[in-house]
Amino acid sequence: MLSHADIWRGIDLLAARYAASPSALARMAGLDSTTFNKSKRKATDGKYRWPSTESLAKVLATLNVSFTEFARLVEGEDHLGEAVGVRIPLLTVSEAGLDDVFDRHGAPISEKWDEIRLPEGPIENLFALQVSGNALRPILRDGDRIIVSPQADIRRGDRVVVKTRAGDVMIRTLTHISATIVELEALNPEHPPRRLDMKDIGWISRIIWISQ
Repeated sequence: MLSHADIWRGIDLLAARYAASPSALARMAGLDSTTFNKSKRKATDGKYRWPSTESLAKVLATLNVSFTEFARLVEGEDHLGEAVGVRIPLLTVSEAGLDDVFDRHGAPISEKWDEIRLPEGPIENLFALQVSGNALRPILRDGDRIIVSPQADIRRGDRVVVKTRAGDVMIRTLTHISATIVELEALNPEHPPRRLDMKDIGWISRIIWISQ
């Protein structure tokens, strides 16, 4: 029978399998980044708490991992490792501003891309960008990688990559979108929000994964 500690260990192993920290794993599933923090795992008397069933379910659904697979991972069976092998293209954020690396829909098309590996799942036109510098702190740091999906539905509150027709590439939080206007909040609170006309945007795609 799985214990409290087993489940928490499984969450840590799952994060490691997907090259993420427990905090990044939580963010990938749309949860508060502190959901799986060490401080949340024990009560004041030192006894382990169970993680929220809803939180665990969201993580497994996001990663397309069944509870059976998760239980096998906890028990030491490395079934998830077999899924790690799908290759997706990778560029730095600055290189993403080049004219010949995306098609008009925001899908990667150039031979200039490098590659990283991602677990199996829906991967059509996914691509990765690597952050350089600290302009996007505290959310993203130098060396962090984001996985972007041109096909994913976009909603208010999503973190997105926007490429303008002028060639500027921005990583921001979407606060409003209409047929004519897009409003974006900076990840770094020191930077002002942006309001763009839709006619000035080449494409906008949702960030579905942050690897730290």
